[in-house]
Amino acid sequence: MADRVERNGLQVATELAEFIETRALPGTGTEADAFWASFSELLHDLAPKNAALLDKRTGLQSQIDDWHIARRVQPHDPDAYKAFLEEIGYLVPEGDAFHVETTKIDPEIAHVAGPQLVVPITNARFALNAANARWGSLYDAFYGTDAMGSLPAPGGYDRGRGARVVARARVFLDEAFPIVGASHADVRRYYVDQGALLIDDKPLADPAQFAGHTGRAKAPDSVLLVNNGLHVELVFDRAHPIGARDQAGLADVRMEAAVSAIMDCEDSVACVDAEDKVLAYGNWLGLMKGDLEETFRKGERDVTRRLAEDRVFVGPKGEEVSVKGRALMLVRNVGHLMTNPAILLRDGAEVFEGLMDAMITVLIAKHDLARAGGNSAAGSVYVVKPKMHGPEEVAFSDEIFTRVEAALGLEQYTVKLGIMDEERRTSVNLKACIRAAKHRVAFINTGFLDRTGDEIHTSMEAGPFSRKDFIKRKGWITAYENQNVDIGLECGLRGRAQIGKGMWAKPDAMAEMIEQKIEHPRAGANCAWVPSPTAATLHALHYHKVDVAAVQARLEAGGRRAYVTALLDIPLAAYRRWTREQVIREVENNAQGILGYVVRWVNQGVGCSKVPDLNGVGLMEDRATCRISAQHIANWLHHGVVNEIEVGEVFRRMAEVVDQQNADDPAYRPMAPGFNGIAYAAALDLVLKGRAQPSGYTEPVLHGRRLEWKAA
Repeated sequence: MADRVERNGLQVATELAEFIETRALPGTGTEADAFWASFSELLHDLAPKNAALLDKRTGLQSQIDDWHIARRVQPHDPDAYKAFLEEIGYLVPEGDAFHVETTKIDPEIAHVAGPQLVVPITNARFALNAANARWGSLYDAFYGTDAMGSLPAPGGYDRGRGARVVARARVFLDEAFPIVGASHADVRRYYVDQGALLIDDKPLADPAQFAGHTGRAKAPDSVLLVNNGLHVELVFDRAHPIGARDQAGLADVRMEAAVSAIMDCEDSVACVDAEDKVLAYGNWLGLMKGDLEETFRKGERDVTRRLAEDRVFVGPKGEEVSVKGRALMLVRNVGHLMTNPAILLRDGAEVFEGLMDAMITVLIAKHDLARAGGNSAAGSVYVVKPKMHGPEEVAFSDEIFTRVEAALGLEQYTVKLGIMDEERRTSVNLKACIRAAKHRVAFINTGFLDRTGDEIHTSMEAGPFSRKDFIKRKGWITAYENQNVDIGLECGLRGRAQIGKGMWAKPDAMAEMIEQKIEHPRAGANCAWVPSPTAATLHALHYHKVDVAAVQARLEAGGRRAYVTALLDIPLAAYRRWTREQVIREVENNAQGILGYVVRWVNQGVGCSKVPDLNGVGLMEDRATCRISAQHIANWLHHGVVNEIEVGEVFRRMAEVVDQQNADDPAYRPMAPGFNGIAYAAALDLVLKGRAQPSGYTEPVLHGRRLEWKAA
């Protein structure tokens, strides 16, 4: 049990209290006594409301379960189902047309379309890499991945591959920055003359794409270009190994890539107590103060990673042009469900973690608001709020941040809200959800993974679901993705907020990502999630090909493409002609992903893992992917597609597979042959107790088992 100190009726873990009083509060202008008094009042006032909202989730789910059970032998009646959801208050009226009224928005949110990184805040190195992923080398991204169709051969530098990288980059430059009567592939000289960029004496087809340079005008060190709001820097260096062999001396093409990054306190981390939360908050503090550093071993030397500086160029008119060197950082708090033992209320109850995150992450962000050249030029704090169910819960988040702002002496609506459209009751009531926070909304996005997990849990009693790959092919997912964009545009988010799309889950499959992820900007999304800085650099290519602002204008003029009825289409397995082999294979795929993720979560505190699947393909796994897999097996168990004995046999086989996949990790603890460890028990709990988990979430099981492991 952690040591605790009393603060205004709160029992606070000593290490958290010390962090707040000695590190977070100094320099914010907020005194410790006032902080604890207002924090205690906020927690005690809002905890009952939080609990009541969770009770409402449970009540609605119970009524939905009963409705499906009573009609299990009847064909599904979509109209009757929709009317029932309206009757019980699950579906609410959309209301009149309106536009959001959010103000003081940074350009990275309002105007610049580009990749968005999501990174666990508990890993300082990853967080710094994400913040610095505003700029990335296109040469390195092409050379070091399969983006050109193959991986580099082991050993030293491959000149032939390097030449193909340069040629591929020149193709991109021709597409994004065409030259009048010439190709970048043939150019021998770039220079600036009377404020214009000339390329072998020829201008760009659009001279306004020239944004600046560094060095001498007649022989610049670099040239800054801009297209669709995103910058590209051409770096010249004839002393560089690449530039020395290039006819124009072009040593690299640097892409403005991760325009924004979400520093995640939620799905990608494993924070279960004060020790974990202090690590998360401490890294957020370093980012907001600008002094976060991480030193690590790379080869034969130590490397220290710091936040990148802004970049300064000479503009076309000789003026100074400053370009951000770092991604605009948002912080994702946890949702309304979980509690955390880091703070206890007067009655001994654990604090709701979302309330704790709100107060402490915004307190920390005051350090950024007080300094020049920091994260937000507009003076805003961007908080992404996940896993909200419907407009009442969004309104509750708005109330939370109004209370936080008052407590910390901030102007109301300083905190901007990101609404994760990932729970079914939110997606079917999205317009009402946006309305509930219309002064704060700066971000909405779709999260197919959590949305699918919630779909399975909400409709658990409706029948057995399709196999996972077939769920993705059902009509509801297209309707869900389209409606998110359309309603966002109806509510005035164009030019004022981000409309985002979800994660690319195959971090090693960059060629496939380049082929497929262009669909996100084509769909009108002005940001989409990527798993790494390299992926951000390559995904930036798509935003040069697609003018998202123009796409949004066209979609806005065309009207809505999908309505609630389509979103309520339950992806059940209508005609089951599965062989036993297909059924067991599906369960194996689910079980292997659950085990590969959970064993690292529980035993090592790793909240996001690259887990190889049964075919050896590395997939990003977090609590959202785990939620789908666990709920899918739970659904099939409930409806007799498989039985508990078969599931147990599959889990034991897959535990052996996961053990083998992790054999080279010295920190790994095998699950076989005993199958009696805490992590293995957690994985089974997620499935065997899946129907009883609130909304099918994995957090209660994982947190409980991780705390058990830490205590042991």
